[in-house]
This record gives sequence, structure tokens and C-alpha cells, in this order.
Amino acid sequence: MSLLHDYRAELQAADARLIATVAALSDDEMRAPSALPGWTRGHVVTHVARNADSLVNLLTWARTGVVTPQYRDAAERDAGIEAGYARPAKEQLADLEESTARFAAAADAVPDDRWNALISGTRPPEHPAWYIVMRRLREVEIHHGDLGTAYTWRDWPDRYVHWEWRDSPALADEPTYRSLTATDTGETITGADGPDLRATKRELVAWLIGRHTPDGFPAPPPWMVRSAPDGLA
Repeated sequence: MSLLHDYRAELQAADARLIATVAALSDDEMRAPSALPGWTRGHVVTHVARNADSLVNLLTWARTGVVTPQYRDAAERDAGIEAGYARPAKEQLADLEESTARFAAAADAVPDDRWNALISGTRPPEHPAWYIVMRRLREVEIHHGDLGTAYTWRDWPDRYVHWEWRDSPALADEPTYRSLTATDTGETITGADGPDLRATKRELVAWLIGRHTPDGFPAPPPWMVRSAPDGLA
């Protein structure tokens, strides 16, 4: 699990970057619109904090073997965001720091032989417990950019971009492209019907995730319709 250890270190660094950004926000800045339609920055920060707690449930499932759902239902997820988004910036920061620490402690408690245990998130199919770490890394990196501050997809670490390049295409329902070619690395992903698209690897990943549209590109395919881990690399 050396790669998992490496990605946990990536997550720790991503957490620190996000916390530093949130620590710099005033109350007015926390109430300001984010890059996500209809959400303030407070919505985004609260969502990231509640996501950490929900993933602690899955880490507990992995550790104990006792089914512990991520959320009881979608209403619970939405209620958690609604209850917390309007809090002052200092409260938001403390919540983010504490929920981040809870996730790290729960991950530390998972024995090495339980990281391949199968659990279920909010969408099928089942996935191994190590994918929880990757889901959290994705959550932190993407939503850091969604705050609408200086941090964007251009700042994502190369290792995270490399993993998303391998994983993101599998999360789409139907590809809207025939191929994706990374002009900086020469790597290619085969899709289905549609255009042959070329851009840097980072731009293509940001497009797949719905955070950037290069000139002349169509809308990205529907994303996050399934959970489909493809291993670590």
C-alpha cells in the first residue's frame, strides 16, 4: 500500500492548502458567491466539511465490516449544508479543520488488510476502501477551485491530474468524444462517437470534470454517474 501512503500524503497537502485559503476569508468573503451556481463560499466549505464526516462513516465500515452508510439519504446531505453555510468564517474554518482531522484519524485506524474491503458509497458499484482516500482528494482539490479564489484547476498537483486522467473517464455515462489526446504527453483516451479532442492533459481533465472548457470543445459528458476505481498509479 505504498501508493496509498503517497496519496494520503497528497491529501494531507491538499487539506493544508484548502485550510490556508479558508483561513484567509472574511465573513463577507465567506458569504460571497462561489464558482458554483447558487452556492456561496460558505456552502462549499460546509459541503467539504460534511463530506469528510460522511466518508468517516465509510472508513468505519471498512475498518469494522459493519455496514455504515455514507448518508442516510440525500435529504441528510442537503440538510447538513443548509444548516451550516451561513456561519461566520471562523466557525467555518474550525469545522473544516476538525472534520479534516476526524477523517485523518479514521483513515489511520483502518488496518492494512482492510483497505481492499468492499464498501458502497452514494452510487454503485461497490468500491474498495482505498478509493475513499481518492474520493476525498478529489473533493478537496475540485472544491478548493470552486471557492472562486486564486486556486484553480491550473494549480492541481501533477500527481492528482495523472490519477484523474485514468479515473475520470470511467465515471461518465456515455462519452461525448471519439478520443482525447493530451498534447503535452501524447497519451490518448478512446471514447465513443463524437469529435477527436486535443488539449493538454490538465485541460482535458478539467474539461471532463466540468471545470474548464477549451475553445471549440463541446459540453463534457455527464460525470459522476457511477463510482469506478481503476487502481492507483
